[in-house]
Amino acid sequence: MNPRRLALIRSGETGEGRITIGSGYLVAPRLVLTARHVLENRDTGEFWPHVSVHVGHHREGGTTRVAAEPLWSHPDGLDVALLRIDREINLSGSVRWGRPAGTAPLPYVGLGYPWAAKGETREPEYLRGVLPLLSGGRDRYVLDQGPAPAPRSGGGNAWGGASGAAIFCDGHLVGVVTQEDLAYGARRLIALPVLSFAGDGGFVSHIKEETDELPEVSAIGASLPLAGPQAGRTLAERELERLLGPLFPYPGTRMDQARALARELGYDSEGYEPSAADLVALLMAHPRALASLGEIVASSAQGAVRDALTELFARARAFECATLLSVNEYEDLLGLLRPVCEKRPALLPQAAREAFRHLVLPEILTRPQLSEDDLGGVIEGMEELADSEGVPQGTPPVPALLRLVEYVAAAVEDGLGGALRAWSGTTAGRLGIHAGALGERRADAARWAKRPSSPVSRVVMELEHEDIDGNDRYRSRILLVRDDGSYRVLEAKSVPKTPREVASSLREAVFAVGQEAGQGDQVPWVTVVVDRDRLHMAVDEWVPGEPDGILPVWPIGADYQVSLSCPELNAQFRDRESAQDRRWKNGRASVLVTGPECGEGSWLVYLLKNTHRDTARVVLHGPADERRSSLLVCLALGVPVVLWDRDAIGYEDAGRLENLAPDDDLEGLPERVRDFRGGSVTCPEQGRAQPSLVWEPEDRLPRAESLRLTDPSRGMCAS
Repeated sequence: MNPRRLALIRSGETGEGRITIGSGYLVAPRLVLTARHVLENRDTGEFWPHVSVHVGHHREGGTTRVAAEPLWSHPDGLDVALLRIDREINLSGSVRWGRPAGTAPLPYVGLGYPWAAKGETREPEYLRGVLPLLSGGRDRYVLDQGPAPAPRSGGGNAWGGASGAAIFCDGHLVGVVTQEDLAYGARRLIALPVLSFAGDGGFVSHIKEETDELPEVSAIGASLPLAGPQAGRTLAERELERLLGPLFPYPGTRMDQARALARELGYDSEGYEPSAADLVALLMAHPRALASLGEIVASSAQGAVRDALTELFARARAFECATLLSVNEYEDLLGLLRPVCEKRPALLPQAAREAFRHLVLPEILTRPQLSEDDLGGVIEGMEELADSEGVPQGTPPVPALLRLVEYVAAAVEDGLGGALRAWSGTTAGRLGIHAGALGERRADAARWAKRPSSPVSRVVMELEHEDIDGNDRYRSRILLVRDDGSYRVLEAKSVPKTPREVASSLREAVFAVGQEAGQGDQVPWVTVVVDRDRLHMAVDEWVPGEPDGILPVWPIGADYQVSLSCPELNAQFRDRESAQDRRWKNGRASVLVTGPECGEGSWLVYLLKNTHRDTARVVLHGPADERRSSLLVCLALGVPVVLWDRDAIGYEDAGRLENLAPDDDLEGLPERVRDFRGGSVTCPEQGRAQPSLVWEPEDRLPRAESLRLTDPSRGMCAS
């Protein structure tokens, strides 16, 4: 890695104040490698027309400012691009391209310009950490960053600006940073492997034209770590060496098992003759090494060796370098869970919520459903948590991951369920967990799986508005409310999202409902909880996902019965809930349709307190400003159902709602609104109504925030 090749990239419309900051690397005299999204207008998906680049490092001769333009991006949409700068910058040496080989983790380095390193100007940050090859997925390297910033307040991206940074292993460029994994609290980055794009014809031709060389990708293997001088070893390393001593009564045993471990971790163990300190260095270098060594030793351990092994596992958490699972256990569990995700993508989050009602789960398990690519994050997140409930005194606690596996096993068919239970039992045996403790978890899981599940009657999506750089963003929280009144948090309060991203989350939630036991074909009602300032927001027009060119754009209000709720007013008007109960009980058949005479708020208050004291439904007409104040009057006085046309100009537009039969049967109104919204998409007409519906449910919605406790053995866990 040459610091003089570092690039700071600015793209956007300077006049409008919309600037994107990113990183890059000069891979040829006129070519800068970066991430595609650094150059994109997120609203249109097109490249920004203005791009400038500062090449160099302030400690290595300063920087040079050049103009640039996008030259190449990957034809399959991978997040990588080449910029052509407007003049040559000739530096000694050339870029070597590489791909990590084997399974052993590799140290990496890089340079970028993250938001967290921002002072008066953007300052470079030296990236370094470990690239664990067994984590990640297709077209995806995981980067476990050493020094890491605190997560950015407000849900922002602490590493924003590091996108496009080149990542090097053993002097070879192996990947390009594309994103931050928020589930890991700013401690993990994601990179696109060089191997994913170095073979593309367009990329190859541009590199060949500029350098007269082909971008040949070399395999890079990790070297076996060796112990340093005695004086430089940490307290953890010395303690680990002490705990390992009883496992190997004979030096030859240690040597044989250390070689077996090295091979399992993906190293070439030819001629490897480690000392006890060298073995510790190997264990400290690979997060799954300690568990893998334990797996090798446990196969023949008895008596004192077995006891020493149990003590080692019990204290391994203190070293902060050891994961729960070995390499083999991790790979085996991935293989067992893949068909679960394929057939029942909502099962893992559902089982986690049921198994750990008072535990702050990893963020990835708050999603409505999971894919195969999410499994690594699930396993790694759950490995960090403990299930500290009653076990026989003096024996290790059951890990949270094993309890989750037991719940999943109880919910799937016998063959796969049996294989998952066998995996759990073998892993528990290796860890020295008492059979009775695991049996308790297995029994709990069986009872849960046999319990009939009440169908979901309503999906509740809470929205909290944020203005970020002049753009509307929303934090969302999604709950599933069942017929029996119970509920489950499907998505905890999210990072700020665009309306399209929120709608996509809702679509996933509705899909997850369809996977619930006993749900059948029933499509739940979607209640969108907003504050008073967002009651006139056209949430029903939000469209999930990107247009696919096959199906027409279809808003959520045309797919689901979408209505609004504003429980925020309950705190200000304490008799509102009792008024809603009275109106639901006595006024279901009564309707108040406003006219010009209701233009004064006092007259509407009079009607709702006297002749329409029990009316449950109000249809609002009139000018927009008048409707806004009338709506708040209705809601404050406990009217549970309010319908209006948000595009109406005045009372003359009242007839636009007639096709909805607004004063017909109350129970059918939400479906009539949904059908009308679908018709508006199918046959858009000028002057067609845009109905908004507030419907405060008869049964109370869950409170805005639920109590969330943490495992007392772990303290506050990151989620």
